[in-house]
Amino acid sequence: MKLPESSHTTARMLVVGAGKMGKLVIKHLVAKGCTKMVVVNRSEEKVAAIREEMKGVEIIYRPFTDMLACSAEADVIFTSTASETPLFSKEHVKDLPPVSSEVGGLRLFIDISVPRNVGSCVTDVEGAQVYNVDDLKEVVAANKEDRLRKAMEAQAIITEELKQFEAWRDSLETVPTIKKLRAYADRIRLAELEKCLSKMGEDIPKKTRKAVDDLSRGIVNKLLHGPMQHLRCDGNDSRTLNEALENMNALNRMFGLESDLSLVEQKIRAKVEQSQK
Repeated sequence: MKLPESSHTTARMLVVGAGKMGKLVIKHLVAKGCTKMVVVNRSEEKVAAIREEMKGVEIIYRPFTDMLACSAEADVIFTSTASETPLFSKEHVKDLPPVSSEVGGLRLFIDISVPRNVGSCVTDVEGAQVYNVDDLKEVVAANKEDRLRKAMEAQAIITEELKQFEAWRDSLETVPTIKKLRAYADRIRLAELEKCLSKMGEDIPKKTRKAVDDLSRGIVNKLLHGPMQHLRCDGNDSRTLNEALENMNALNRMFGLESDLSLVEQKIRAKVEQSQK
C-alpha cells in the first residue's frame, strides 16, 4: 500500500526475525510477487527451513551482526523479534544511505513486534517512515469495514437474484396451463388452416401456403400474448400471485383445459402466506 505499484517486485526487502510472524511476513511478500529478500536471524536453521518451503524464492540469510549493513541496502525493513529493547534507534538510522525515488524516496520500517523493535524517534529521521502495530490495526479495521461493505453488497445481489429465481420458479407452476392453452389454440388454428387451404384448391403455390400458415401463427401468437402474460407471477406480492391463480382458473373454465390446478393452487397459496409473514 505504501510502495509505488511499479516497485512491488523490485523493492529490496529485509526481514528481521524468522519466527512465526517473520515467516508470515515472508509468505505475504511472496504472495505479492517478491522473489528475493534478505532475512536476518540469530541462527540460520529457521531461515533454511523457510527457504526449503518457499521453492523458487531467493531468501538470503544474514546473522544479527550484519543487521545494520543489511538495512543500508534495504528499501523496506520488517521487524518481528522478541527483543525487549529497540533494534533501531535514531542514531542507527540517520546515517543510512537514502533510498531510490523509485520506491517513493522513503525507507519504510514495518514494526510488527511487541514490544516495539523500532524506536519512535526513528520517525524524526528524514527519509524514514515507521509503521507499527497500531498503524496495522487501522489497516485491519479499514479492511474489515471494506469486507463488510462488500459482503452487504453481495447480500443485496444474492437477495435480488433469489427474488428473480423464485419468480422464474413460480412461473413454472403455470407451464401446464400455458402448454394446454397453446395446444388448444394450435388445434383450432390447424383445423381452420386446413379448411382455408382446401377451399383454395390443390394447386396452391408453396409460397402462398407458407404465407397463410405464417398468418395463422401470427394471429394466434398475438391473441395468446395477453393471456400468457397474465399467467406469469413474479413471486413478490400476494396480489400478483392471487391474480395468477384466478387467471388459471378462469382460463381452465373458459377453454375447458381440464388442468389439475389443486397442486398449483396449493403451492401458490403457500407462497402468498409466506410473503405476508
